[in-house]
Amino acid sequence: MLQVQVKEFKDLTTVELYAILQLRSEVFVVEQDCVYQDLDGKDFKSLHIIGYHEEDVAAYTRIFKAGDYFQEASIGRVVVNPKYRKDGFGREIMKASIAAVKTAYDEDTIRISAQKYLLKFYTSLGFHVVGEEYLEDGIPHMNMIKN
Repeated sequence: MLQVQVKEFKDLTTVELYAILQLRSEVFVVEQDCVYQDLDGKDFKSLHIIGYHEEDVAAYTRIFKAGDYFQEASIGRVVVNPKYRKDGFGREIMKASIAAVKTAYDEDTIRISAQKYLLKFYTSLGFHVVGEEYLEDGIPHMNMIKN
């Protein structure tokens, strides 16, 4: 089970920020063999949803209010530590993130930019595809909406 914390950027400790960035780099840059600019300046505007298992950052997302990233509220940088991928933490962190969007921004409509291979996972959480497939940093993605 995850212990979830929701924090503004300014409230993250240096240790928390390091762990988050290390996990994002491990998965999005190294594991997915994708050179891209993870530090995009948008972390300052987002709320950070951190899922801890014991002392580890086991799962993470960042959320945005409508207009700060997409026209709708959004969830991004969804990542699960590889050693916890069979533990259901992806579903837990997404449910916590959906709830955080509602609590923090009073929004019911949420957009995500989903890696195509995860469409079934996101569909099971109530998201549906809008638009056509596109490449983001060389990886097939689809826009998805939950409302």
